[in-house]
Amino acid sequence: MTTLKGTACGKTVRVKKISGEGPVRRRMMDMGITKGTEIFVRKTAPLGDPVEVSVRGYELSLRREDAEMIEVE
Repeated sequence: MTTLKGTACGKTVRVKKISGEGPVRRRMMDMGITKGTEIFVRKTAPLGDPVEVSVRGYELSLRREDAEMIEVE
């Protein structure tokens, strides 16, 4: 299983599944991260938190814990 957290900078991946429950999962879906969406990993902060990505034409910063909930291929 590969997660967004483990994706290298400069790679484009597709969302397979979003784990998590309730408000956290709903918040990610509200930000446009849904099954089948392509995500481009722009950069990662020096200590790994946050991860900056491009989703549906806009930039988004995700906490490491949230990026770990997004399974990608």
